[in-house]
Amino acid sequence: MALHTRLCALLGIQYPILLAGMGRASTPELAAAVSNAGGLGVIGAASCGANQLRAWIRRTRELTDRPFGVDTLLPASVRRGGSNAGGPSAETLVPQHRGFARDFMAAQGLEMVDAETLDRLLERDPADKDGPAPLSRGFFEAQMEVVIEERVPVYAAGLGNPGPWMERLHANGTKVMAVVGTTRHARQVVESGIDIIVAQGHDGGGHNSPIGTMALIPQVVDAVGGRVPVVGAGGIGDGRGIAAALMLGAEGAWIGTAFLATEEAGISGPQKQALVEGNDEGTTVSRSVTGKPARMVKNRWAAAYVEAGLEPLPMPYQTMVSTQVTAAALAAGRADVWGGFAGQGLGMVRAVRPAAAVMQDLVAGAEQVLGRAGGFIQG
Repeated sequence: MALHTRLCALLGIQYPILLAGMGRASTPELAAAVSNAGGLGVIGAASCGANQLRAWIRRTRELTDRPFGVDTLLPASVRRGGSNAGGPSAETLVPQHRGFARDFMAAQGLEMVDAETLDRLLERDPADKDGPAPLSRGFFEAQMEVVIEERVPVYAAGLGNPGPWMERLHANGTKVMAVVGTTRHARQVVESGIDIIVAQGHDGGGHNSPIGTMALIPQVVDAVGGRVPVVGAGGIGDGRGIAAALMLGAEGAWIGTAFLATEEAGISGPQKQALVEGNDEGTTVSRSVTGKPARMVKNRWAAAYVEAGLEPLPMPYQTMVSTQVTAAALAAGRADVWGGFAGQGLGMVRAVRPAAAVMQDLVAGAEQVLGRAGGFIQG
């Protein structure tokens, strides 16, 4: 028995396993490795400037001749240019929060990272320096132009509704996915003409839902009524999780944390080691990095905001504050200060391995569990 759903034919892949588009962690090398192993590799391009994104897409094409995807963010709040009604604007609070960050870094013995080192750590393309500010409305729109111009096989909106770009994406033959955390958002993206929905529960790493994965998947499946395939996400870290998602009505699995501790993942050695040493209690949800709730490895930066009783700024302003801290932590090898995003399947990560080996175990594990499913019915 081979692991297979209609998602495989839709995307042109062998197994219904998709790499989560984890910002900067899902590199061209990792995406290509997953695609070459029969799944769908997805580049995590959320913080890539337009020029870097174009380079990553082209590098992925050099590493695989199989379908792959690109994941970016399209938060409606940023595209609308929202503000803090009834209080100081987020922009005016940036200096205060930067002061908080400087004091935090001094207390942790971290040194400010110069612009050149920051660009190197983030693999930024120098040509992007004159472009829109990261995670701003112009930044997102510039990314989408590259996605359309490069005619990528699959586009995934890790946050928000790609409706405004749907016609141009579909004209290129691009399959379009959206990650949702509620049935309300699922209905919205279906009406915009989406091809695939990823239902990501609270268990997942990065930006996620307030609803648990086990509860979210079947409700999203019911909400879309079979009009498009639903992919389950959030805390799925092995074949058992994939099988459970399929039993809940999903037709595939969107997997992140299991692929973070791989040789191809774009995170640091200390961060990978922190994943191996982590457990089921090793994550927290915080707005301290991006300005939106995101699940991450427990760290001193997120804890500092809680201890100070300080409310993080909304996206994109919090990123203007946190980037220096996370970059300094990376430069110093301080995974205790910034260990990266990860889901509650953290305790299932036991070693750093090649992505192909992780894929092999996911497929074999799912097939084994599904093969036993008939044994639960008698008579």
